[in-house]
Amino acid sequence: MKRWGMTIPLDGVPLAEQREWIQELESLGYTDVWSAEAGGYDGLTPLALASVWAPSLRLGVAILPAFTRGPGLFAMSVASMCQAAPGRFVIGVGTSSDVIVERWNGIAFAKPYQRVRDTVKFLRKALAGEKITEDFESFSLNGFRLGVKVDPQPKILIAALRQGMLRLAGRVGDGAIINWLSADDVKKVVPFVREGGANKEIVARIFVAPNSNKEQVRGMAKFAIAAYLNVPVYAAFHEWLGRGPKLQGMWDAWKKGDRKAAVAAIPDEVVDELIVHGTPDECRAHIQRYVDAGVDTPALAILPLGVDARQATRDLAPK
Repeated sequence: MKRWGMTIPLDGVPLAEQREWIQELESLGYTDVWSAEAGGYDGLTPLALASVWAPSLRLGVAILPAFTRGPGLFAMSVASMCQAAPGRFVIGVGTSSDVIVERWNGIAFAKPYQRVRDTVKFLRKALAGEKITEDFESFSLNGFRLGVKVDPQPKILIAALRQGMLRLAGRVGDGAIINWLSADDVKKVVPFVREGGANKEIVARIFVAPNSNKEQVRGMAKFAIAAYLNVPVYAAFHEWLGRGPKLQGMWDAWKKGDRKAAVAAIPDEVVDELIVHGTPDECRAHIQRYVDAGVDTPALAILPLGVDARQATRDLAPK
C-alpha cells in the first residue's frame, strides 16, 4: 500500500477544534498523520486525539527526543499510545538538537549517537516486557519493568542525517526518518539505511507550499531555511550533501550576526530544492520524485507561505 502522510496538528487552530479536519484527512485518502515535538505541542497528544477521531490512520511521531524523557517515562509514553491505537503507532526517536535539549530543557546534550542507540535498544526490551537492570553507555537502569502489555510491537524509526545515524537506523531501527533534503539527496541517504535490510522504511518530512507565486514562496521560505540550516547538525548535513558552496554566504553572514544578509544570501535554487512549491499538480509531481528516489512514506508539512493550511491539505491529497 502506498502511504501518504500529513503533519498534524493544523497551525493556528486549537487542538479541541481539529476533529473535523483530522477526519477530513482520512476521507481525502491520507494514510498517515505525523506529529512533531520541539517547542509547541508535545508529540503524543495530537496523535491520541487522532487515534479516536480517525481510526483508519497510521499515527507517527517525528520525533520524540531521546533526551527529554527518561527511559522509563519514554517506554510508558510509547506503551500508552500503542494501547490507544494497537498496530497503528510508529515511534520516531532522534537526538533533536542542542538548542532544544540544552537551552530549552536544561539537559546536557552528551553522546547523542549513543543516547539514541541505547534508547532504541532499551525500548525493544521494555516493550517486550523484560525486567531491565543494565548499564547502557549513556544511562543506567535498575529493575525497570513496564507495567503495560504491548502487542503488537510497534515500528521504531530513527531520525537520521549523516552516515553514522543512517546506518544505525538500518541496524537497530526499523528504518529512518529524514528531513530538510531534496529529492535528489534521498538517493545519497537511503543506501546507508538499507545496508541493514531492503525492508527498512524511509519516512521523509517534506515541506510543501502549494502556491504558484514563486517569488512569494522563495522570499518567505528563506527565513525558515536560515533558521534551520544554521543549526550545527543541519549545517554539517548540508556540507556533507555537497550544498556547502551554495550556503557558505548564508553561514558567513549568520556568524557575523547579520541575519538580514544571511537570508538574502540563500540562492533561489536552494529554496526550489528543499521546499516543494507551485501548483498542486506540480507539488504532487515533485513529491513523487522523493518516492521514486526511495521514500516509502512522504509526510507532508504545510508551510504557511501564502496558503491556507486546510485548503492545502485538500489540494495535496493523493489522487
